[in-house]
Amino acid sequence: MQLIATNLDLPFNADEAALPLLLSSHIRIPAAEIQDLRIVRHSLDARDKADIRSIYSVLFELSPENTKRIAELGLKNVGRAPVHESAQPVFGEQAQPAPVVVVGLGPAGLFAAHELAKYGYKVIVIERGKPISERKKDVETFFSTAVLDTNSNIMFGEGGAGTFSDGKLTTRIKDPRAKDVLDTLIGFGADRNIAIEAKPHIGTDVLSEVVLRMRGSLEEAGVEIRFNTTLTGLESKDGTITAVSVNGGERIECCACVLAIGQAARDTYRMLAASGLELSPKPFAVGVRIEHPQDMIDRSQYGKFAGHPRLGAAEYRLTGKSGNRGVYTFCMCPGGVVVASSSDKDQVVTNGMSYHARNGKNANSAIIVQVNPADFGADPLGGMIFQEKIENAAFRLGGGDYTAPAVRVGDFLAGRKPSGFGGVQPTYRPGVAAKDISRCLPPTIVNGIRDGIHAFARQIRNFDMYDAVLTAVESRSSAPVRIMRGELGEATRMKGLYPVGEGAGYAGGIVSAAVDGMRAAERIMGRYKPGK
Repeated sequence: MQLIATNLDLPFNADEAALPLLLSSHIRIPAAEIQDLRIVRHSLDARDKADIRSIYSVLFELSPENTKRIAELGLKNVGRAPVHESAQPVFGEQAQPAPVVVVGLGPAGLFAAHELAKYGYKVIVIERGKPISERKKDVETFFSTAVLDTNSNIMFGEGGAGTFSDGKLTTRIKDPRAKDVLDTLIGFGADRNIAIEAKPHIGTDVLSEVVLRMRGSLEEAGVEIRFNTTLTGLESKDGTITAVSVNGGERIECCACVLAIGQAARDTYRMLAASGLELSPKPFAVGVRIEHPQDMIDRSQYGKFAGHPRLGAAEYRLTGKSGNRGVYTFCMCPGGVVVASSSDKDQVVTNGMSYHARNGKNANSAIIVQVNPADFGADPLGGMIFQEKIENAAFRLGGGDYTAPAVRVGDFLAGRKPSGFGGVQPTYRPGVAAKDISRCLPPTIVNGIRDGIHAFARQIRNFDMYDAVLTAVESRSSAPVRIMRGELGEATRMKGLYPVGEGAGYAGGIVSAAVDGMRAAERIMGRYKPGK
């Protein structure tokens, strides 16, 4: 019988070979009688900077006699291991009359297509952006020359926005499909440690290669993938989707459509609203990116052990309040860079990105403040318009050439005129201009950022260091719109249309978006039988 033991701790720099002896002393069974021990979870406990601990969960096996002895001891952190089995889909009886169209090749669309292709369904994927190799070139062109391709950038293209990020794979959802997502990523080349670490990340460099391999497997399975193809219309009959139109004219018949558009597809939101779909405004958050020296964050989190190779670059996640609004850090990128995430003309948008090694000089994170529908009205697209106004204001403040407005934290907190930069050099490209960022943000957001910095400085020493840099604006932390859907996952006003992922307002990261796409695929499979 397979057993699991949790909360086994060792000094962080101890050899993991000591785990059998540690487990042996805990369960009072000789180490030689413990079989097939395997680490399944690892996390760090750095609350005591003088004694940082590694916390492990391990699977192992014992003889029936020893298993019985363990049960008699009644140990709280030892018991029978849960069995994870990927659920087999329930297939429908109806033959596919037309392909399933998947709109978008981010995590939700990619995993929806992967599930359908695995069982032999006919699938067409449309993606407004370009393949990842071309997309990387377009992103670098924008960074170096400020020439923006509005369909191929940080937000649009193969892999979605998550491809140019830290590649965080943490999720708070309890859905067992989350394990399937990690296992799939590992199968396409991700490090096996993502299934073990409590805070797994993949890095933009590794994730782009994994996405490329996944796309290759889809094409081998017969999935038609069409890049440079934008959804521009929906057709329905008797309340059920029958076709989509793309690029303003071409018609593609479909038996179902997985709508995984991503949160930057504002033209698509407008088309959906005009088509009569039910959209609802939802809360989101906006703010700025903050950059500190990574070694400062390491010292604050790890004390004298900062820089130890077993610890890597330190992270943080901080929360606070500004009046009745929440203020929090988001998408913290250790050893990363602030990236230009504009996806339309005349807007400045920031995000964070790290490579797998997380070895850059700066740490960066968003500091964002809650925005509620009361701030922008009842219009379903009111939050999107709110975002656009802020992004346009940042564009103008930066000089109208995609230069981002930025300021030292010390100048921002004191309300002083920006005076250049000091010990922390901004990493945003195409470049930054020292500006009073309060001129492109609503007063409630400005006050919230100030309150947040003061609160976070009580949690991380020197978080409010004078030379830390704030770069505006961070406006894409989550979708400002929810595409309403019913219990079966279909859009409330159009059967066969499955809004999924971050852009539909139902996910908050790579893993949760992928899981949402998988659920939609399973519902489609429940209607149609496999086989092209």
